[in-house]
Amino acid sequence: MTKRIEAQLNKFVNKGEAARFTLGTLVLMLCSGLLIIIATFTLLSFTHPIIPMDLFVHWNNYFTPDGVNWHGFLKHYKYIPQIPAIFFILSLLDRKYSMLTVTGYIILGLVGYPIFALGGGWRYIFEYGFYYILGYIPALFFAGSIIKGNYSFVNILKAVFVGVLVVHITGCLGMIFIATLKHETSTTIAGWILTMSGMKILYDMFFSIIAMCLGQVVKRLLWIVMS
Repeated sequence: MTKRIEAQLNKFVNKGEAARFTLGTLVLMLCSGLLIIIATFTLLSFTHPIIPMDLFVHWNNYFTPDGVNWHGFLKHYKYIPQIPAIFFILSLLDRKYSMLTVTGYIILGLVGYPIFALGGGWRYIFEYGFYYILGYIPALFFAGSIIKGNYSFVNILKAVFVGVLVVHITGCLGMIFIATLKHETSTTIAGWILTMSGMKILYDMFFSIIAMCLGQVVKRLLWIVMS
């Protein structure tokens, strides 16, 4: 009995399994949709050390006669973990059902449910942030195509790298399009891109890698319980 379970787990870890639509899959999709909504309205605040980009230009700002200005070597950041939540769902449900889950989330938001960061309704397509949300679908497609049931760490790195870039490229292109329709200046557009993307891409990649690894742990635990 133990050998049979061990063999099944080994198959699950190394080869993956195609997700099948069952009542359990439906429940996980509903829970995953709820997770996206929770992540949308969750704000994480953290501090981490950095090397200031102007360190060698403005040396005196960091090393003063009174000592080292340690605050200059710390970065305070507020982060909404929606993109890591998307990759967690990909790891949990695989490509097909994660895309269906995100599509359902977008449709619910567009028909009027206030589940986007700034509300909901069809007019949300004119919000700059909407195209980042829309980018989740192609991101899941490409990331899931890279994974193909093989959740090795290297594959996770590749999937996250490509997926996060797809989200931000789609978001930036959509934002430029809407900003152009609104006759915004190039300076304003550049500022929005820097705010919505910029360093955020690195945070998205870092936390999405953790989310995908965590998703595999949760998936394995669920698989063991259901077996």
